[in-house]
Amino acid sequence: MVHKKITLIGSSDESFDDATDDAIERAEGTLSNVKWVEVQEFGVELAGGQREYQAEVEVAFELEG
Repeated sequence: MVHKKITLIGSSDESFDDATDDAIERAEGTLSNVKWVEVQEFGVELAGGQREYQAEVEVAFELEG
């Protein structure tokens, strides 16, 4: 069994939790065999008085074949 890890960055105008969920939902919607997610880093982008919460996550999934 072999796994591959990729890095995704989710974002939200509301919270770090929502940003993390954004990344996880995208991973589950586009990748097969997602096994685990590790949150690596949180950040906030400040642009024009708005806050964008960001969560950088590593997603591990099992390679087929």
